Amino acid sequence: MNIRISGTANDSIVDGPGLRFTIFTQGCPHDCKGCHNPQTHNFNGGEETTTEKLIAKFKANPLLDGITLSGGEPFCQGKPLVEIAREAKSFGLDVIIYTGFKIEYLLENSNEENCYNELIQLSDYIVDGKFELEKRSLSIHFKGSSNQRIIDVKKTLDSGTVVEINW
Repeated sequence: MNIRISGTANDSIVDGPGLRFTIFTQGCPHDCKGCHNPQTHNFNGGEETTTEKLIAKFKANPLLDGITLSGGEPFCQGKPLVEIAREAKSFGLDVIIYTGFKIEYLLENSNEENCYNELIQLSDYIVDGKFELEKRSLSIHFKGSSNQRIIDVKKTLDSGTVVEINW
């Protein structure tokens, strides 16, 4: 399946705990002031590749703890990312997603076409909320601004209320 990406990081230690394969999706509707990845905003930018090529890349690295889906906005390409996340899970890797959307919005607006719910269910953790330059902090781990939440997805779905964690 085709997917548009800005790039990948084969062995990131800044996109979640452990050693991670990070996919930077191309295209983002949020336009956050001070965004760390402004080159990912244009939906026609980046490069087109296939989910098969990306899956082969992370399966080739036996040292990985997980994959991270970042951006751009990953939820704008739900279908191919569901395929990637499913393969990562079957390969024993955890899945973290960075999104400018709040998880409540994604759950309320999920449908068969956008695959929000399916992608959420395949993730272990979601870092949600738009980056806010005024709340930027270099002292917090794995998020850019203090308004963002690191969500334990399984506990959130089980309890019906957002369960945040701190790394």
